Amino acid sequence: MKILIVEDERDLAELLAFNLEKEGYQTLVALDGRTGLERVRTEKPDLIVLDLMLPEVNGIDFCKHLRKQESTAALPVIMVTAKGEEIDKVVGFEVGADDYLVKPFSTRELLLRIKAVLRRTVADDSSGKSILVGPLMVDTVRHRVTVNNEEVVLTSTEFKLLLTLAERLGRMQSREHLLSHVWGYNHTADTRTVDTHITRLRSKLGEAGEMIKTVRGFGYKMEA
Repeated sequence: MKILIVEDERDLAELLAFNLEKEGYQTLVALDGRTGLERVRTEKPDLIVLDLMLPEVNGIDFCKHLRKQESTAALPVIMVTAKGEEIDKVVGFEVGADDYLVKPFSTRELLLRIKAVLRRTVADDSSGKSILVGPLMVDTVRHRVTVNNEEVVLTSTEFKLLLTLAERLGRMQSREHLLSHVWGYNHTADTRTVDTHITRLRSKLGEAGEMIKTVRGFGYKMEA
C-alpha cells in the first residue's frame, strides 16, 4: 500500500516515512499542499496523511479538492494537526477527512489509525449480497452505493457507517458503538466525530438520507 505524507515539517515527515516503511508501506513525501496534490495525481496513493496547516494549499482546501474530483472522492485521508480544539476536528470531518490525530501523537497510534482506515477500503463481505432500503442500494462487495439508481460516491468511512446502519435496520446504534465499530477506537469524548459524519452522509444521500433518524440522547438508526 502506498501512503502519501503531506507535512511541512521535514523532520516529522521523514520520521513518519521511516516508521511506515518499517511496517511495509511504500511512502511518498510532500512538504506543501500544492506538491501534495501533484503527487496525488501522478502517484495515486492508497491513503494520505495530511497536515492541516500547510503552505501553498492548506489541509482544508486540499481535502475539499480531493472530494470534488471523481477519481479521488473516496481516497482515505487521515488529518493531523497541532490544533486540538473541537472546532478544528469538526471542520476536518466536514470536508471529508476519515480520521483525525492531534500532534504530538505516537507512531503506534498513527499506525493503528492507518490500518483501521485501510480495512474499511477492503470489501469484507464475499457473499455478493446487496442491501436494499427504500431507494437506497448498498453493494457490499463493490463498495458501491446508489440512490434511485444514481451512484453516490462515499469515502470508506462513510460507506462503513452507512453499511452498519443498513445492516441493523430499525435498531438503535449508540454513538459510542458506532465510534468503536466504524472507526475502531473508543474515546467517548470523540463522539462528535459520529455526528459530523452522519450530517455529511445524509447530505450526500439526498432523499435517502432522511431514513437515518436521530435518537435523541442516544445515537442513530435507519428506518425504511
